[in-house]
Amino acid sequence: MNTIRLIAKLDIKDGFLVKGINLEGLRKLGDPCKFAEKYYQDGIDEIIFHDVTATLYGNNGLKNIISNLSKNIFIPITVGGGIRSIQDIEKTFNNGADRVMLNSAVVKNIDLLNNASKIFGSANLTVNVEYSFIGNEPTIFFEYGRQKANINFYDWLKKLEQCGAGEIIFTCINNEGTGEGYDEKILEKANNMLKIPFTIHGGISNTNQLKTITKKYNNISGLALSSLLH
Repeated sequence: MNTIRLIAKLDIKDGFLVKGINLEGLRKLGDPCKFAEKYYQDGIDEIIFHDVTATLYGNNGLKNIISNLSKNIFIPITVGGGIRSIQDIEKTFNNGADRVMLNSAVVKNIDLLNNASKIFGSANLTVNVEYSFIGNEPTIFFEYGRQKANINFYDWLKKLEQCGAGEIIFTCINNEGTGEGYDEKILEKANNMLKIPFTIHGGISNTNQLKTITKKYNNISGLALSSLLH
C-alpha cells in the first residue's frame, strides 16, 4: 500500500476558518492559524488553505496567513482560491506556498494549467475537481460549487492529466460535510483510469472509513479532512 498523506483542508472566508455542508451554510469556526498550528503539532502531513470566496470577489486573501504560518509550520502548504494567472501562481509561491490548487480558472481556460506546468512543474500544481451528481451523472462545478460546467466528467479528468496536473483533489459536493463517507463510485473509476495520484475530500466521519478506503484504492495519495478534524 502506498504511503498516504493526511491533509487538513481549511476553508477560509473573510479571514476565518469556516465549515458547511455540501459547500453551503458556512459557519465560522475561528482563527485558521490556531487550527493549522494545532494540526501541525499533532502530526498532520500537509495543510490546504482554500479561500472560498476569492474567485467570487476577484482576489485571494490568504497572503498574510500563509506568510506568517510558513515561518512556523514546516510541512507542505497548498493554497487555492482566486488564482487566475501565471502571475497569481508566482505570487502565491512567493508568499510561502509549496503548492498551488487550481479549479475555476482552469475550467475557464485549460491553457493556464498547460502553461503553468511548464513553468512551475506539475509536482507543484494540483487541481480541485468539485463535482455533484445530477441524476446518475457526475457533473463538474466550480467557484466553490456555485457554477456548473458543461464538461464531460471523465474527459475532464484525462484532460487535466494530459495538461500537467500533478495531482487531482476530488471534492464530492453531495457528501461534503455530511459524514456519510467518500463517494466510491468515482473513486473506483478514477483509480483505474488515472496515472497521476489523487486526493479525496468530502464525507469522512471516522477513522474506520479511512482504513477501508485506503485498502481498496491503490492510487490514493492523500486524504483531505475537514469536519473530522475541526
